[in-house]
Amino acid sequence: MHDVLENGRKFRVLNVIDDFNREALAVESAFSFTSIKVTDVMERLIEFNGKPSAIRVDNGSEFIAHNFQRWCKEQQIEIKYIQPGKPIQNAYVERFNRHYREDILDAYTFERLDDVKELSEN
Repeated sequence: MHDVLENGRKFRVLNVIDDFNREALAVESAFSFTSIKVTDVMERLIEFNGKPSAIRVDNGSEFIAHNFQRWCKEQQIEIKYIQPGKPIQNAYVERFNRHYREDILDAYTFERLDDVKELSEN
């Protein structure tokens, strides 16, 4: 997801949802998400929740990057890419994104990225 701070600076939000129980495992905010940042988030999640057998993702640059693909292969995690233009194939995260957009991003004006992080954690 993406939005803008009060000063016009763009930021992104990475939401990781467990397909089985629909739990939000991570809501991470940053000015950009490289494949390295994504794998760092996934490493933290694996430490706490265990390793998934597969990850469903869209075709964003952070997910099609060689670093992410290599990391998944090393971890023996299957990457399940949704078809471009078919967000329904990732319905749980899309539903979460809609609620997150309505309840957090559209409901507040943020001065700093830390404000987004704090409100998301709460």
